[in-house]
Amino acid sequence: MEKFKLKLGEKDLEVEIKNLAEKANGSCWVKYGDTVVMATAVMSKQERENQSFLPLTVEYQERFYAAGKILGSRFLRRESRPTDEAIITSRIIDRTIRPRFPKGFKKEVQVMVTCLSWDRENDPDVPGLIAASIALGISDIPWKGPIAAVRIGEKNNGFVLNPTYSQKEEENLDIILASTPSNEDSCLINMIEGEGSDVSEETILEAVKFSKPYLEKIINFQKEIIKKAGKKKISLPEKQIDPETEQETKKFIEDKLEKAIYRGDEMEEVEALKEEVLLHIEEKHPGEDKAGYASAFLEDEIDRIVHENIIKSEKRPDKRQIDEIRKLSTQIGILPRTHGTGLFERGKTKSLSILTLGAPGDVKLVEGMEFVGKKRFMHHYNFPPYCSGETKPLRGPGRREIGHGMLAEKALSPVIPDFEEFPYTIRIVSEILSSNGSSSMASICSSSLSLMDSGVPIKNHVAGIAMGLASNERGEYKILTDIQGPEDHYGDMDFKIAGTKNGVNAIQLDVKISGINEKIIKETLERGKKARLQILKEMEKTIAEPRKNLSQWAPRVYILQVNPEKIGEIIGPGGKIIREITEKSGAEVNIENSGKVFITAESEESAQKAISRINDITREAKVGEMFQGKVKRILDFGAFVEILPNQEGLVHISQLAPFHVKKVEDIIKIGDVVSVKVISIDEQGRINLSMKDAKK
Repeated sequence: MEKFKLKLGEKDLEVEIKNLAEKANGSCWVKYGDTVVMATAVMSKQERENQSFLPLTVEYQERFYAAGKILGSRFLRRESRPTDEAIITSRIIDRTIRPRFPKGFKKEVQVMVTCLSWDRENDPDVPGLIAASIALGISDIPWKGPIAAVRIGEKNNGFVLNPTYSQKEEENLDIILASTPSNEDSCLINMIEGEGSDVSEETILEAVKFSKPYLEKIINFQKEIIKKAGKKKISLPEKQIDPETEQETKKFIEDKLEKAIYRGDEMEEVEALKEEVLLHIEEKHPGEDKAGYASAFLEDEIDRIVHENIIKSEKRPDKRQIDEIRKLSTQIGILPRTHGTGLFERGKTKSLSILTLGAPGDVKLVEGMEFVGKKRFMHHYNFPPYCSGETKPLRGPGRREIGHGMLAEKALSPVIPDFEEFPYTIRIVSEILSSNGSSSMASICSSSLSLMDSGVPIKNHVAGIAMGLASNERGEYKILTDIQGPEDHYGDMDFKIAGTKNGVNAIQLDVKISGINEKIIKETLERGKKARLQILKEMEKTIAEPRKNLSQWAPRVYILQVNPEKIGEIIGPGGKIIREITEKSGAEVNIENSGKVFITAESEESAQKAISRINDITREAKVGEMFQGKVKRILDFGAFVEILPNQEGLVHISQLAPFHVKKVEDIIKIGDVVSVKVISIDEQGRINLSMKDAKK
């Protein structure tokens, strides 16, 4: 076992090469505070034939024991489906390490990061990313690392390195930055995942600058570990080239390929030309496996043509200017019975968002390793196969859908009003109807429209834009505004920026190259802001502020404040009374420990029935009040009369009539309804009633 230690901020980053998972190609334990993660990297022995993409899977696993909890279904009591937060962490690690594998690598690789111990202070995601880098770095898997990662928080114009959970709650910006080593720069940023509330672009850039010394320190630390504990990387087979096939392909397409690229924004003619070329090669060389060489050559040619034309002449596949946004269109109020809808169209990308308002009790119950609680705002993103012109089996939301949904949720959360101002549970579902790039950013725009259409009192619209990059080995580059399908596929960067007119709420960067420097980040943020403001203006033309009234089909929430001591009476034994109120009124009743009662109903009549019943239960009688009460019990010295639900008072025998009464039954019987007056309430809350005074 080998141990390594690095002082990082106020804590030590400790790495142990334990070799416990000795059958893995590489493994390590990383500790930060008392949070401990284990990472393993395994490579298959055989290559996947006919594989067009890197067969990499990344799994981040939460373990309830890490937090000292026994959670999960009552009948299962173990981890099952990963939480959304765990899926996001898996995606962060995947997005960071994937670009560093060699092109054309076909052996399957699985990276697993398991949280073994969680100290409730330090988030496992950044140590997990570093652990994944070390496991790959010391393994024999061909991977170009290392990769460093830090989390930066910002509060009151000051930055915090790897803030704790309590510190994050007070921050205006929370951002994870990952980097790769660089000869020209100290390090290049190759992944960003961040959220905030109206954060300025300047603040984000300063956070990047603040992170650089720490990122460089972590990279050098890993280089030392790899030098001492690393295995020799396996040698890769030389790229198989068939010059004859490439020459035939080149001759067949001549100048057809470039013309096809610039004839449609989705390269429909390119796909048709590809099929034509492959058919030609197969017919000319029957029984020979030459189509693969032709296909690879075509992909390289498309990539070269797209890059060269953008860098040299700023020529994009759809002939837009490099800072031009596709045609925009927005609509609201499309569906008649939903609580709010927004349709956002950017070119051929179209997102329809539908908002539903629910009762306070409709919150999502979250039970995970890091967080157990309630969630009142949810955004869900659906990417059905028809939106990309495909047919696929439907198996529920995948990681991409969850990731895009959470990104939009982060962007929109800062504008969602507090529960005290708007006591509703809010769910937005974004249906991607047509996709040609940047559908996640379109879902943010359509969701913002749906919020205003529904009457949710948000102060500002939120919009998102995806920025791209075309660069070459000479350091030349062009930044692209509003990338679409081909530019996303063949480009070098997908930089998503979402926010309001006042600043950035969510940011996400993925690259296909080593990384980008501060200069590119700065220019991208500036152009992204310009594009975002342009989109916001277009959205404001459709609706500039929330509707004054909620939809007639939306439920209404009424709030009562009752004495907390009365909560038990409203609920009743085993929930009997509250169930009775719900069944008879049709309203939903939710109660907080503070005594706040929320009545949610679809009609005024339904709500008033529940309110009236709760008022009767919680009402406290006052001296001098008159009631019509029902006789419940008779004793020798008087009778007990129910004047309010579950509230009885005593009518002493001397108070039954204005004359002497020998026997209570001579005046009243059980079940009689009588007029009574409250004449006193003692220190213990016992109510004394009078029938004779009620007749005066």
